[in-house]
Amino acid sequence: MTGAPLARGQGVALWRQIAAMIEGEIARGAKSAGERLPTEAVLTSRFGVNRHTVRRALEDLEARGLIRVEQGRGAFVAEDVVDYRLGPRTRFSELVRGQNREPAGRILRISEIQAETQLAEALGIRRGRPVLRIDRLGLADGRPVVLGAHHLPLPRCTKAAEALETNASITAALEACGIPDYRRRASRITARLPTPEEADLLQQSRSRPVLVAESLNVDPAGEPVDWTQAIYAAGRVQLVVEP
Repeated sequence: MTGAPLARGQGVALWRQIAAMIEGEIARGAKSAGERLPTEAVLTSRFGVNRHTVRRALEDLEARGLIRVEQGRGAFVAEDVVDYRLGPRTRFSELVRGQNREPAGRILRISEIQAETQLAEALGIRRGRPVLRIDRLGLADGRPVVLGAHHLPLPRCTKAAEALETNASITAALEACGIPDYRRRASRITARLPTPEEADLLQQSRSRPVLVAESLNVDPAGEPVDWTQAIYAAGRVQLVVEP
């Protein structure tokens, strides 16, 4: 990346000039979506400024969604946003493939927990009853886009854990439990800052908000089968709510 020297002493902050130059280079296609930007040290040398000035420019670009910053890995040109449709029959793999991307899932943890009040009410069970919790990372073209905590009622979904050993699909796990179909009954969407672990898993800055969707899925008879808290990387996902 090359460009004109900075105009010093003319009333425009140096970091703003740096941000504008990098933005222009991205717009011209000098860097493609997902490509890594030069390191802070390289940019510091290029522009003849200190690291604080470069960092301020990168923070501005990130805040405007032009780049993403990953802890310990550097800054990257932002990719196109995935339209994630929250409809009655949302299926992660189908949705991602429908946008010409390759879906993948990674099971992070499977554990048995006792249902607290909110979870018990959502699943229609007594407080303290056992529930299977599945923490799963969903990826599109190898990039993490959603971190989901799925909660399945026991003993009905006992076979889910075994099914997930060979297939990271929640849909396939529910099918193994005799639930061939399910639909979303309700969702609640909020936004907050990620925890350090969430930011690391989603490969995003800890200062960038995430979208959180709490959803209840039910079987054809209307019985709750999955209460999910899904955490989306806001810089890569746009939630579209369908009736």
